[in-house]
Amino acid sequence: MNIFDSLEVNRFKQDPRVREGKKLLIEALQEHQKRLTQVKPPKEELLQSYYDTLALFHSIRGGKLYYPYLGSGWGHGPLVELLDGSVKYDMISGIGPHFWGHSHPELTEVALDAALADTIMQGHLQQNQDAYTLSNLLVKSSGLDHCFLSSSGAMANENALKLAFHRHFPADRILAFDHCFMGRTLALAQITDKPSFREGLPLHLSVDYIPFYHANYPEESTKLSVNTLKQHLNRYPKRHAVMCFELIQGEGGFNVGTRDYFVALMEVLKEHQVAIFVDEIQTFGRTTELFAYQYFGLESYVDLVSIGKLSQVCATLFKSDYKPKPGLLSQTFTSSSIALKASCWILQHLLSDRFFGPDGTLARLHGRFVEHFSRIETDDSTLVQGPYGIGSMIAFTPFGGEHSQVEKFVQKLFEAGVISFVAGSHPTRVRLLIPAGVMTLDDVDAVMQIIEKTLKT
Repeated sequence: MNIFDSLEVNRFKQDPRVREGKKLLIEALQEHQKRLTQVKPPKEELLQSYYDTLALFHSIRGGKLYYPYLGSGWGHGPLVELLDGSVKYDMISGIGPHFWGHSHPELTEVALDAALADTIMQGHLQQNQDAYTLSNLLVKSSGLDHCFLSSSGAMANENALKLAFHRHFPADRILAFDHCFMGRTLALAQITDKPSFREGLPLHLSVDYIPFYHANYPEESTKLSVNTLKQHLNRYPKRHAVMCFELIQGEGGFNVGTRDYFVALMEVLKEHQVAIFVDEIQTFGRTTELFAYQYFGLESYVDLVSIGKLSQVCATLFKSDYKPKPGLLSQTFTSSSIALKASCWILQHLLSDRFFGPDGTLARLHGRFVEHFSRIETDDSTLVQGPYGIGSMIAFTPFGGEHSQVEKFVQKLFEAGVISFVAGSHPTRVRLLIPAGVMTLDDVDAVMQIIEKTLKT
């Protein structure tokens, strides 16, 4: 018998009315989802009202949405319904969070349990058992010593930087890769290698950039990166607190490094006592291992790790050497009870449902995309190059990567029923973050049919 079984909450959960109510809701959800099985165009009678609502929303928020997308709050696996009545394949997963697609019955049941629980938002003064369960799962699966939960990926990254500066005070400089993306807060916008993101913002961090690995020139690019790193370290002795690593650059177009490349840099950083921080906001759960640093075999080097997106709740994981003094890390709330319960469910399923490994779900889905893109490229290499990336992270370069053409293409693809996004520059690529938790090989075939047709029109 569990020592907590005598709590009043368990009597409530076992109440026949509660159990029957949940059962009926899930049955109704699954019954209605049977009608949501394929891409559909908008309904003509809804279009005027839909675009009027969009125009009002754009005015209220002070800028246009990237896509004319307002969801109905309903979906089925990788398919999502919009308020105009259209149904589309969500191949960007909301830029990451919807790994298990839309209106997943088991996640809906988890959300119902959370809605019936006390404390809508959990945080600094009030945390339920879910926060402990999730933190414990992350510590055990990561091999790191501590876990601090947070409400956003940006906050998880900010906390990692705070821990690095705190540990290595008075060092005050940061190292990062060219074309990296760290976030859009005041601090993170200064690290993100995109000048437009920090235009008009005050500068208060010093960042030195290292060229990223180039797959066509492995030895030369490794040597260039190591030499550049040493130059920065020599120019500012003992001034660097941390280097930020995106092992797979998402915004850069799913550029992928290698273990040898990362080890060459990390060995130098260890010699100079610079913290190694791996930003896994996008890569967590998307390679053929749970963490990308595990995929590359870098466990012995990593000091700090941030996760987010598909995990629903974000977190900063760190070694005991980086354990802070009281007061450095705190938040009014770390996340909602729904997100925390969902995150526990997601992590448990990722670890138990054969997603990872060379024959896991992620590898098989990625392989199917590779088959399709290889065939299209063989037929006409001017049409598309790729794909690039690993696991459920897939990118391709249409029309030579000319930015305006790629932008037009993703908008046409949206109209045709597939939601994607752009990434990188020179060339600009189309990026997919597929909902691998619910995606099937038949879904891949259907999506690729739409992509190929759109490429050729």
